[in-house]
Amino acid sequence: MSDVVVIGAGAAGLTATTALRAAGLDAICVEARDRVGGRLATTEGYDLGATWFWDGEHRVADLVARLGVPIFDQHRFGDAIVQDHTGIRRFAGNPIDVAAYRFGPGANALAAGLAAQLPETALRMSTPVTGIHLDGDTVELRTASEALRARQVVLAVPPALAVARIDFHDGLDTDLLRRAEATPVWMGAVAKVVACYSTPFWRTKGLAGAAISRTGPLREIHDMSGPDGTRAALFGFTPAAALRPGFEAAVTAQLTRMFGPEAARPETLHVQDWSAERWTSPPGVEQRMDYRLFGHPRYQRPALSGRLHWACTETAPDHAGHIEGALHAGEQAARAVLTALETRIG
Repeated sequence: MSDVVVIGAGAAGLTATTALRAAGLDAICVEARDRVGGRLATTEGYDLGATWFWDGEHRVADLVARLGVPIFDQHRFGDAIVQDHTGIRRFAGNPIDVAAYRFGPGANALAAGLAAQLPETALRMSTPVTGIHLDGDTVELRTASEALRARQVVLAVPPALAVARIDFHDGLDTDLLRRAEATPVWMGAVAKVVACYSTPFWRTKGLAGAAISRTGPLREIHDMSGPDGTRAALFGFTPAAALRPGFEAAVTAQLTRMFGPEAARPETLHVQDWSAERWTSPPGVEQRMDYRLFGHPRYQRPALSGRLHWACTETAPDHAGHIEGALHAGEQAARAVLTALETRIG
C-alpha cells in the first residue's frame, strides 16, 4: 500500500507527487498516456497545448529557474490583422498580443524536468484508473491489470474527465458529481493548429503574426516561432467542431489571404484536436461552457471522507486555465494530503 496515489502526470500531478515525496511520503503517480505532461504537449519544439506564462505567475517562474529551462519573450512587434466579412484590415501596434514568455524547448520541458527528478518507481505510465472506492480506512484504485491501495488520493485530471472515465461506486455526493460533470475542460473543445515555415516571413512585412478572425477557420492567430525567429511558425485556435474535410486547405487559404503567398505552403501543418484526446476530454466536452465552475469551492474540499483531493488547472482557486493554476492546484493538494495524514496520525 502507498501513502498516496496521484492520478495524472500533468503539471499538477507531477507537482503534487514531487512535493509529497519531498515530505517523505511513499507517493506514486499513475498516468493513462505513455508520456508525461498532459496538455503540456510539444512536438518538434512546437507547443500543441499550453504555450505561455505571464508576469506575476511566480510558480512557473520559480519552476523554470529551478529546472534551468530557458525562456524568451513572445514576439509581438509589428502590426496585427483583423479579418471579418468586409475583408482584412491591418492595425498598427498589435493590440492583440500582450507581454508573455515562452519556453525555449517547449512547455513539455516543465513536465519532463519534474518527472526526471522522480525515481523511476514513482511513475507508472499507460496505467488508466478505471475505479475508485473506499475500503475501510484506505482507498482502492482499479486499473486494467491491478488494484492499488493508498491512504490518500490526488485526482490530477479535469473533473469532467474523471467522472466520465472512473467509476466512483457512488462515492461522490450528488452535488459534487453534478458540478464535476458540468465543469469545462481547459482547451478541451478546441483544436490548435501550427503552420511551420522556413522563415518568419511576416516579420519582414512589419507584421507581428497576430490576428483575429470573425470568419475562420482559425479565430485567433499568433507567432509561434522560436527564439530569434528559429523554428518559424504561426499558430491558431479553432473550435474542434470546425474540423471537417478540407479543413487544412481552408487554413492555408486563410493564412495566405492574411499574410501573403509565402503562407500557402507550410513545411508542416500540425493539427491538435484536444476534443479527441481520450485522456483530456470526455464525450460532449463542447457542451460544457460554464467557466464559473473553475476553482469552485467544492474543489477546495476533499471528497471520499477526506481521502480524495482535487488538483488540476480547472480546480485551481486562481489562475485557472493557466500552467500557474495547475502548479497551484498541485501544491495545494499536497498540503491537504499532509494535513489529512497528520490529523489521522495525531
